[in-house]
Amino acid sequence: MSNRFKIHSPWSQLALFLFALGSVFVLFTLVYIFASGGPTSETARKLPDFSDPQVVARQKWIQAAWSVFIFGGTGLLYALGTFRRRPIEELGFRPAPKPIFYVLGVLILLVAFPAEGWLGTLNKHLQLPQSLVDSQKETDREVAAILKLNYPFDIFLNLFIVALLPAIFEEVCFRGALQRIMIHITKSPWAGIIISALLFSAFHMQFQGLFPRWLLGILLGAAYWYSGSLWTPILGHFIFNGIQVYAAGYYPSMLTDEPSVPFYWGLISLAAVAAIVYLMSRLSTTSYAQEYGDYREPDDLLSEPS
Repeated sequence: MSNRFKIHSPWSQLALFLFALGSVFVLFTLVYIFASGGPTSETARKLPDFSDPQVVARQKWIQAAWSVFIFGGTGLLYALGTFRRRPIEELGFRPAPKPIFYVLGVLILLVAFPAEGWLGTLNKHLQLPQSLVDSQKETDREVAAILKLNYPFDIFLNLFIVALLPAIFEEVCFRGALQRIMIHITKSPWAGIIISALLFSAFHMQFQGLFPRWLLGILLGAAYWYSGSLWTPILGHFIFNGIQVYAAGYYPSMLTDEPSVPFYWGLISLAAVAAIVYLMSRLSTTSYAQEYGDYREPDDLLSEPS
């Protein structure tokens, strides 16, 4: 039996994950409210004025803190409570067995752009409650204000806050922690990858982009599963985010334009994605036991001969 775990049951690990997520969320919310002057202050009650550069700058750093504390804090608390030794390494911070995985982790997201655009078009045909549509519009307005380049240095700040920090800490939370738990619970790598990717997409609360972000999460999860290294999806996630940040900064019309992706381009893109996933599987030297530990139910451990 592997002695890596303090907590062997995946359901107990899930409970720990949810407790950590809830705790850091409540703490972050309380700090934000009181930093804004309390729940009854004018700042706390009114919508941000994104025409004010100071408001935009404040929102950028709030987003940075959200990535670090909500996602990073949840992943770290989960790792500290779950693993006996080297919790950061157990989360996946170790090199990939073959450098080609870093290239494939980026390539698979690049070739998936047409498929994501096609899924985005399908997604927008869903009939959503008006409250979700209005929330999406407000989020889009905030994103446009954050990515707007008012000064030359803004592109580097945006790449750091909007591309790099989410790439690191979202992967820690959703791939390093949650995907591991879901694979243990379902006893199936792909089921765990798909479920954790759906939760990853839903957690962003941008339901008009649910399907494209779901596909993104699946591909990031596959990159982690086959490489055994969290650096693989982090690099791919950063490049993917970085391209969008750069494009939105210098070509802001991309945020409002809705390009139509032909059906056949979506299929070609998905076929290329499938080919890269297959190549990853052929190159992979990891396995369920190597990557996630020799898990057995606690009752099985009690019956194990000494």
